Amino acid sequence: MRLSVPRAEPRPYRSCFHRGTRCIAPTTAPAAALLFAALAVAAGTASAQSGQDELRRAPRGNLLPGIGATDPRQRVDPTAEPWRSLGRVQTEVGGRCTGTLVDSRTVLTAAHCLVASRSGQFVQARSVHFLLGYNLGQYTGHARVVSYTVGPGFTPGVAAMGPAGADWALLTLERPIGAPGHILPLLRGTPQPGSPVMLGGYQQDRPETLSADTGCRLGSLTRRPSGHVLLAHDCAATRGASGAPMLARRPDGSGWGVVGVAVSTIADATVASGHAVPAAAIGANP
Repeated sequence: MRLSVPRAEPRPYRSCFHRGTRCIAPTTAPAAALLFAALAVAAGTASAQSGQDELRRAPRGNLLPGIGATDPRQRVDPTAEPWRSLGRVQTEVGGRCTGTLVDSRTVLTAAHCLVASRSGQFVQARSVHFLLGYNLGQYTGHARVVSYTVGPGFTPGVAAMGPAGADWALLTLERPIGAPGHILPLLRGTPQPGSPVMLGGYQQDRPETLSADTGCRLGSLTRRPSGHVLLAHDCAATRGASGAPMLARRPDGSGWGVVGVAVSTIADATVASGHAVPAAAIGANP
């Protein structure tokens, strides 16, 4: 599906690409945004005893990008709808992101989650694992990835990669996991600005549990100079939430679906805002 949206004029922005806790100046960067780190930095070895530590917010004066001055995120139940469809995407070189089961063997995530931080190259498919319902070291399903597809035109790298509008990936698992109720459909219709959405993932300051902003809204669609489309939102999320689904009610009200995949956040740490690739653009050429 091609979206009819205005083309944004290119203009310079101050932004950076994050690897863990380092900020590396890019040679090119998505407008008004920085990519979430594929490697989310864990606060320590997770265990049931350290579960409360996962709920701690970043220290005052040390705001994480994309959260905003007032942190609205809350811990959510990974066994409840629609969160039971989410899981952690992990690579054997240490990358951690969020993914969503959109078919029994298909996981949606961000393409930059598949890039090795040191080499700047895509990792081998079989070095990627999906842990459905991950919570404090436990999960309801696990499968290795056997192949994946990324957005046309997405180029990996160390200091820069993109474009952001092509920053999506569909992972094919070695076997089906999860019951039918764990699968969330892609909502291909054009989302309306102001529509209520939710965004949750395994984030840098809470990597062992799902935390989510359940009261945010969609912004406008813009077409970048590359021809790719991005969807703005005001959800609070930071590194590690890359690949997380933008969740909205289905048009018939029967349940939840995915309207986009989170790929970037505004560099200003005092503002809760970011961009997603809309579901209509996933699996399509710009």
